[in-house]
Amino acid sequence: MDTTIRNLDKDVYRTLKARAALKGKTIGEVLNEAIQSYLARGETAPKKQGSLRELIPEKYPQGNKRLSEKIDSVVYGL
Repeated sequence: MDTTIRNLDKDVYRTLKARAALKGKTIGEVLNEAIQSYLARGETAPKKQGSLRELIPEKYPQGNKRLSEKIDSVVYGL
């Protein structure tokens, strides 16, 4: 299939063209490989935008009741 692709970065295209030539391949062959690789990764679920209110707090492990105070003393010399 012949097609036109617009808005390619000129430097990226030149690098791709040079690398394809060094491997004895055409631009079309290299692009087909790249597209197949991209498609083989499968679809990733879009990140769900949530709210901080939906976060479930976790309990600190035993012995860490004054952890923030200890951190302040180390960081700020308090």
